[in-house]
Amino acid sequence: MVYFCRNIKGLGHRSSPGAPVGEVCLEGTGTNRTLANVDSLGRWVIARVDYYVSLFTLFYLAFKEPILERKKGFPLVFEITLRQIYFTGVQAMRVITLVSLALGTIVIVESSTNLAFLGDVPFIVSILVVVVLRELGPLLTAFIVIGRSGTAIAAELGNMVVAHELEAVQAMGINPTYFIITPRLIGVTIAVICLTIYFNIVAMLGGFIISRLMITVSFPVFVRELMQAVTFKDLAFDFLKSITFGVLIALTCTYHGLTVRFSITEVPQVATRGVVSAILSCFICNALLTLLFYL
Repeated sequence: MVYFCRNIKGLGHRSSPGAPVGEVCLEGTGTNRTLANVDSLGRWVIARVDYYVSLFTLFYLAFKEPILERKKGFPLVFEITLRQIYFTGVQAMRVITLVSLALGTIVIVESSTNLAFLGDVPFIVSILVVVVLRELGPLLTAFIVIGRSGTAIAAELGNMVVAHELEAVQAMGINPTYFIITPRLIGVTIAVICLTIYFNIVAMLGGFIISRLMITVSFPVFVRELMQAVTFKDLAFDFLKSITFGVLIALTCTYHGLTVRFSITEVPQVATRGVVSAILSCFICNALLTLLFYL
């Protein structure tokens, strides 16, 4: 099986074999240093381009293979997808609930005390919408999914590569992309979308509870102000973020899991790299989407 990665091994800058050990070339020092910097920059750019091309290829194959396979083995793929949704989404709801309640509480407490707008319900609700719905809701949900499911996916696929399970699956005439990668990509994306919606609802509920205790606002008033503060653009932005984060998490962790080559000791290393890459990708994508929508 051809895995979706190409290792780039950088070659260090070596001196010419015939150069004397003690000889120092003062005239070429600046030029050599510049060439070394350019060489390092070029290798880094090539590695980045190769990485993103590999991710795009993996994404393309994950949706191409189901079209080619059509209904072959669909019940099994559907079952694997449901299991991934259950593991990523349902089993993470307890953590999501605690984090979202804490976030809603913190936003209301900070906005109502430090900003000296204790009785201004519209202002407090607007702050809650901006902080939770636009920014921290999708982002914190993505981080929780990365910590729970991203590491699990990378480690699972890495162990499968070491144990030659992917070759065994292919030898039995089963398409590994269709039965292993596609269900995880779809399952994680759906789970992130649902968890983001759940996170926002619980955070808003936590904000209302604290608002009720601090400024004795009624539930109809809170809901009315919330409906006025939330726009269709905010909802579309939140939905787009959740889809993008889900795809990025699944692609990144799957790719790094497939980069395992020889030993089982590589598995925790690729899992760590997958988590770091997924977090950075979500941060960068979050900033780009925010600039695109609200700049």
